[in-house]
Amino acid sequence: MESLPASFIGMGLAATGLGGAGIGLGYMFGKAIEAFARQPSAEGQLSKYVWIGAAFVEAIALYGLVLAFIIMGKG
Repeated sequence: MESLPASFIGMGLAATGLGGAGIGLGYMFGKAIEAFARQPSAEGQLSKYVWIGAAFVEAIALYGLVLAFIIMGKG
C-alpha cells in the first residue's frame, strides 16, 4: 500500500475518536440533566463532577485530533 492513501485511512481512523467523544458528551449531559431533574438539591454536588468528566472526554477528543494532524503532516 502506498504512503498517501494509508495516511488518509489513518487520519480517518484517528478522527473517529471525535465522534465517540460527541456521543459520550451527549450521553453524559443528558444523564446529568435527568439527575438534576430528579433531585435538584444535588445539583451543586454533581455539577462539578460533570464538568470534570466533560474535560476528560474533550481531552481524549483533542488527542485524536492532534494525532490525525500528525499523521497528515507525515503523509
